[in-house]
Formats: sequence, C-alpha cells, structure tokens
Amino acid sequence: MKALLFIAPLLLALAACSDYESNVSSGNREGILHWGNGAEPAELDPHIVTGLPEHSLMAALFEGLVAKNPHTLAVEPAVAQSWQVSDDGRVYRFAIRPSARWSNGEPITAEDFRWSWYRALQPGLGNPYAYMFAPIVNASAYASGELTDFSKVGIQVLDTLTLQVTLSNPTPFFLQLLDHYATYPVHRATIEARGAIDERGTRWTRVEHFVGNGPFTLKEWSLNKAIVVAKSLTYWDSDTVKLKQIVFHPIGNIATEERMFRAGQLHYTYDVPTAKIERYRVEQPELLRISPYLGTYFYRINTRLPHLQDIRVRQALSLAVDRESIVSYVTGAGELAAYTITPPGTLAYVAQPIAGFNPDRARAQLAAAGYPNGAGFPVTEILYNSSEAHRKIAVAIQQMWKRELNIDVVLANQDWKVFLAAQTNGDYQLSRASWIGDYVDPNSFLDMWIEGGGNNRTGWSNAEFEHLVLEVAPSAATQAARYDAFRRAETILLQEAPIIVIYTYVSKHLIHPSLRGFPANIMNHPSFKHMSLHRAEPEI
Repeated sequence: MKALLFIAPLLLALAACSDYESNVSSGNREGILHWGNGAEPAELDPHIVTGLPEHSLMAALFEGLVAKNPHTLAVEPAVAQSWQVSDDGRVYRFAIRPSARWSNGEPITAEDFRWSWYRALQPGLGNPYAYMFAPIVNASAYASGELTDFSKVGIQVLDTLTLQVTLSNPTPFFLQLLDHYATYPVHRATIEARGAIDERGTRWTRVEHFVGNGPFTLKEWSLNKAIVVAKSLTYWDSDTVKLKQIVFHPIGNIATEERMFRAGQLHYTYDVPTAKIERYRVEQPELLRISPYLGTYFYRINTRLPHLQDIRVRQALSLAVDRESIVSYVTGAGELAAYTITPPGTLAYVAQPIAGFNPDRARAQLAAAGYPNGAGFPVTEILYNSSEAHRKIAVAIQQMWKRELNIDVVLANQDWKVFLAAQTNGDYQLSRASWIGDYVDPNSFLDMWIEGGGNNRTGWSNAEFEHLVLEVAPSAATQAARYDAFRRAETILLQEAPIIVIYTYVSKHLIHPSLRGFPANIMNHPSFKHMSLHRAEPEI
C-alpha cells in the first residue's frame, strides 16, 4: 500500500483547509456517485450515439422494453412488464407497464415505442444502429428507403398498452436487442417541438428541454466539465434507485483520471493506465477490477482509397502485426491476442482464426501488390482518438510495419467528437476502433459489416457475406447451422481484411469500495438503478 500513498501529504494539506471534502466522502454521505466517463459524449440522443462514453449515460437516462440483470445479463422486464411469444417464435406481444412514466410525468404508451422506432428507422436520421431492427419484418427495407410505407413494417399498436412486433424469422437474441439504446423510446412532443423527425443535433437533449424515461433525468450538462443526472421521481421503479445523483466526469486522459481517483474525486474510473496496473495488483488489489470483456480492439481500413483497395495490401498489413507482443508489452492487463472479430466466450460459437504474425508472407503479399520491400507505398496515416493507450499501440504498429514491410506510417489523433465524425465520413486511411458486443451472440460482431451499415465505415462490402449473415443464418433450422453460416461469413471478412483485429479486451477499472451493486459481467454493463454508496471508506 505504501507506494500508492505518496499523495498523502497533499490530502493532509487539503484536509487542513476547513472547507475541503473529497467527492467520494461527500458523495458517500449524500448519495452522489462520481463516475469517470472517458471522453465528452458526442450527444445524448439514443438514436444517433455510438460510443462507450455515451452508453453509460443512456443507461441512466433511458430504459427500453426490457433490461439486463446486472449479475447474469439475463433479460428482465422493464417498461414492458411482460410479453408473449408465438409458437413459431416470430410474433412478440409486449404489455407496457401502466406505471411507466416519462420524466415529465406523462404515461408511456405502446404508441411511444412505435413512433420512436419509426424515428430510429428514418433514412435521413442516419441511425448507425438501424440494423439492430433487422429481424423485424420490413425494418431494413424501410431504413434503406426501399420501402416508404411504415405501416408495412412489423410494428403494431394493438391498444394503449400493447405493442406487437413481428419478425421475419425466429431470432434467439431478439429480446437482448431491446435493451440496446437504439431501441429506447424518445419523447415525441419534445423532439417535434425542436426540429424535424430526422434532424440531428437539435436542442431537445439540452437540460431545459430534456425528457427521458430512465431511473435518472438530466440535471446539468457543462461541456467538458460534468454531466449531472438526478434520480427521477416519476420512474416506475424509483423505490429501487438508491443514488440521488450521478456526476459523469468526461476525462480523456487516463493518467489524470487515475490521479483524481487517488485524490478521492472519483468512485470509478473509465480505464487504468497500463503502467499503474501492476502496482495496484500488488499493493491495493481491492481497488482494481480486471474482468473478461466481450469486446475486440481492431483497426478499420478505408478500402475506398486506391492503395488500400488491394486485398493483398490489407492482408500484408495484418500479417505484419505481432499481436502477442502488443498484449505482452504494450497493453499488459491480460488482454488476449485476437485473430477473429468475435471474442472467445460468445456462447458456443468458435470462428476460424486468420493467420497470425507472418512477416515473410506479409512481404510477399506486399510485393505481389506492386510494392516490393515497400517501394512506392504511399505514406499512410493511422488515426486514433486522443489517448495515451491508443498512441502506444499505434506507435508499436508503426514500428512493426516499418521493420517488416519498410513502409512509412504517420500518426494523427483527434478528440472524440471529431474522431467519430471522421470515421463516419470516411475521412481517414487507417483508424483505431473497437467493438463491444451489444448482446451475447456472434451476430453482434458480424451484422455491422453489411454494406451501408452505420458502423461499417470501411467502404467494404461482399455479397456472399451479406447473404450468409442476413439470409442464411436467420433462417437456419438449428443453432449448429446458424453458427456454420456465421463462421463462413467471418472467414470471408477476415480473409478480405477490411479490418485488422488486434486483441480481445478485458475491462479494467479502479472502483472505490464504497460503491456497491456493480458486479462484473462480460459486457461491463452498468445498472445504475441497482448501485448504492456506503460511508465506510478504507484508506486509499
């Protein structure tokens, strides 16, 4: 413990000031959770956000038809108090909870979900998760603009509190989709008062206008300082909610975040600096949580660019990455070298891995593409969002490609919002990326690569891949046949290499012992309604 107590003099000095009290101390007394949230969120609209910094806020401010059990991740009733499924597995009938309310006190109805999903599928909105609705009859056709009559989409209001959803095929993970923020309801009158249904970035998400339906509601949004949410008095299960407020701190620098944790300013950190992990493991293991995580770290390749259109170039770049060295010497928290986009632990599904580190073959592929020993290869840029951890990985890969392929790569970093926009607009060459499963099924890692998918962003498409993911797998008669279709699709993706998979994540955080009700799970999913704070505070 002694090595981590070097800030004790600072804390003693601060304590000498009569008006000083740490966030953790006051938060434990007042029921205010201080949460390190990574970057400043791009938005608070569940139908357009995509990142992890936004995910936590969505979990606090909104709620879907169902929720995840914080221990098991099993689907539980939420806004829907119950549901029935037809014998053929295609028709779901949801009973909306009569006590469900918006934060302004208005009742939530089946029509609220129908309209919200109508909005989420508007082609002009550009919802990056529109494909989450793909199992629903005609949802994909409507989202693409191929179909313009929404009444033909399999979403029907039977009465005020009954919503019926019809699927094209039985979908084992369908209920899991309904706890993703893309399917959350939004308040129609609030949105329509401030813009068109498919207009992005209107002010409906600002404090003075915001209406949500989650266990918390928006109280304050100070850009790059804090987002404060307060317990919602209208939430149907408010008796379960113990926290009075949550303060989400947007801290892009993980070293700064770790210092704030040690100074008692945070209960939870978004990440942990690699250099500090071993010290915590040895000296204060009770503060460190490292857990398996259903996520993959990878690089996107912009296949629209001339030199990156060649599959041999993309394969060469992948073959020249020494993943084992990266997880051993760069990340260092127990991550696993990845050779498939789907991580281990995705139920019983096992993909066929790509070839590993093979510099000789990489050089041969690059030469076959017209760049022997790297001659004539254009200087290429790796883009990453501002983070020391991402920079270290990019530097390692830059050095590997120079050593093994003799090509020059430059690095560029951007803040979170600009970075997301660059990826969405295809304004990059190579880009750092990650994907955390939205549900525990291989489909969560594969259907994002369909042409036009909001999270594809590579310009890559393959007709056979899409046939397997969108047609063969959903209509498969058995789980084994379904997994075989996914396996064949993933092989196509990995061989054509619009992405370079690098490692499988672990989640790593510092968590103050006063925070309770946040068990580890493979999706690292926070259920804020189940969290509480306790005054007992071991010395940090």
